[in-house]
Amino acid sequence: MATKIRYDSHSTEFGLWLREQPEVDSSFGFVATNLDYIWTNHKTGEWMLIEEKRHGGFIKFYQQKLFDRIDKLCKADPLYYGFHKLIFRNTSPDDGVMWLDGEQITKAQLLRFLRFDKAR
Repeated sequence: MATKIRYDSHSTEFGLWLREQPEVDSSFGFVATNLDYIWTNHKTGEWMLIEEKRHGGFIKFYQQKLFDRIDKLCKADPLYYGFHKLIFRNTSPDDGVMWLDGEQITKAQLLRFLRFDKAR
């Protein structure tokens, strides 16, 4: 499977350039992915990783494999609150339901979560 051409405007010039380089084509196993949020409270040091998907999207297998690896390495930090998947039916908490780590949540629950409130 060759590297896919990007048909939207969600890339940088470097990202577009990468997709055109045959030496690092995905058919050789090379894959680029991004992490949507490194969320932190700079006053307390608490932090977590969040991957956002809109329109009910799912994390691709290669992303999950890499995110699991990063999560495992970060768990040594007692202020690390984990890796989380935030999925919106549409695009945000204001235009439809959402799920956090597979559990449907409300906007109030999301805000508690983002404040590192363990009670969620």
